[in-house]
Amino acid sequence: MTSATGTLSAKDLEELADAGEVDTVLCMFTDLQGRFMGKRVVPHFFFEEILGEEGLHACLYLLAIDMEMEPLPGYQYASWETGYGDFRMVPDMSTLRWCPWIEKTVMVICDIFEEEEADKEVEVTPRTILKRQIARAAELGYTIKTGSELEFYLFQDSYRDAAERGYRDLRPSSPYIMDYHMLQTTRDEWFVRQVRNAMLGAGIPVEFSKGEFGRGQQEINITYSDALSNADHHALYKHGVKEMAELNGVAATFMAKWTMAEAGSSCHLHSSVWNADGTESLMWSDEGEHHMSDTYRWYMGGLMACAREMAWMYAPFVNSYKRYQLGSWAPTAIVWSRDNRTCGFRTVGEHTGARVECRIPGADANPN
Repeated sequence: MTSATGTLSAKDLEELADAGEVDTVLCMFTDLQGRFMGKRVVPHFFFEEILGEEGLHACLYLLAIDMEMEPLPGYQYASWETGYGDFRMVPDMSTLRWCPWIEKTVMVICDIFEEEEADKEVEVTPRTILKRQIARAAELGYTIKTGSELEFYLFQDSYRDAAERGYRDLRPSSPYIMDYHMLQTTRDEWFVRQVRNAMLGAGIPVEFSKGEFGRGQQEINITYSDALSNADHHALYKHGVKEMAELNGVAATFMAKWTMAEAGSSCHLHSSVWNADGTESLMWSDEGEHHMSDTYRWYMGGLMACAREMAWMYAPFVNSYKRYQLGSWAPTAIVWSRDNRTCGFRTVGEHTGARVECRIPGADANPN
């Protein structure tokens, strides 16, 4: 069994369910905001009806909702005019893993397919859009690898307490700037340790945690991997942090700028271009200026040329733009430089570790 690594096979799940060690399967997909939606399924139904048949059914309005779960008008795919029918959630069994923070529970990410067309994925779902871009890169002979640095704020208040007070006068977990501060981060280690260990228990490789510049601001870094698995890890990590905060009677937020008095929360996105089978980085050159290969330079040029259009992804909400303040560690210009944290794009690493760090996205960006 692979359960020791956090990931599971269908056979593992069947054995665990028979032994009474698993009684719930979370079947989930990301909506347009990057949040997980789905159903809780009992194991016998999962095997008999979902894997063996056509998956789960859910209402397609879930791909046309705002942050308050209200359906929005104007979508061609889902509207009152089209009647809000169903789509099918089909589990991607390569993503089956433990959910360590909930007892006897595993989780699996689903791809979304059309209700009437068995082999046709819904084109507008975030994960399908990402898979389509990965396929386009593969057609050109490239593999894209990514890693994300995701920041959040931790509060002493519970989500319910915060809501009852209109989200005013929230109390950060620390009254002190925590950036790299070992003493101050000990205040939050009781929670952050839970997150680190839970991610590892779910088969999501993390490297370290550290305090960030804001009071109560934390960062846990996920190890880089291919673009699809890393986006899955990113979404599962955000989901897990919020659920663990709820279970511990505290609150966490990934808002890009929860208050103008504190630093914003970023999603520093590292990416690099590799060969077709992902075994050789194409970024480093011993002879190139700044050791950048032609592929590296062209890739950087493309990222910069499309940065304005990518703002739809990097900064998806009105609040996202409050983060872009001069002198606040958030970039305000489309420019690149070597190891410079004031720029929108920062080049870092050497040899196989050579990569671009895009500092434009906020923590509210949807990785899928």
